[in-house]
Amino acid sequence: MHKVFTFFYGSYINKNVLKEAGIIPDEMITAILPGYDIVIKPYANLIKSPENVVYGILSRLTHKELKALYSHAEDVYHEIYLPEAVLVQTKVEKLIPALCYICHNMEERKADKNYINKIVQPAKEYEFPNWYINKLESF
Repeated sequence: MHKVFTFFYGSYINKNVLKEAGIIPDEMITAILPGYDIVIKPYANLIKSPENVVYGILSRLTHKELKALYSHAEDVYHEIYLPEAVLVQTKVEKLIPALCYICHNMEERKADKNYINKIVQPAKEYEFPNWYINKLESF
């Protein structure tokens, strides 16, 4: 079955959250997305920002899995995330084209601490830089 690289940056970097949605990826590779910044208001989202980077996880999923995953996001979070093509960088500085799902019309609200913890905990496990973890906790 054909799989495509997808860059996850929010609660989907958490294996337990993916499992709740019925997704068990084969691999999860730490990666960086330059030219974007992360916001959590109330859910993780990306905004274009040339001077920033976003840390996340690169994984390969089928289109069927991606459709199920982002239908789950719509059901649980009531937000519509749509795919965009991005170029991410792995720890060994390899550039990989990937899909990245972004919500373009999220109504800004205060983030829930439990939701933020679903991102912060795996960020620590994947050894994202301390400055980035502090940023995630600041939301």
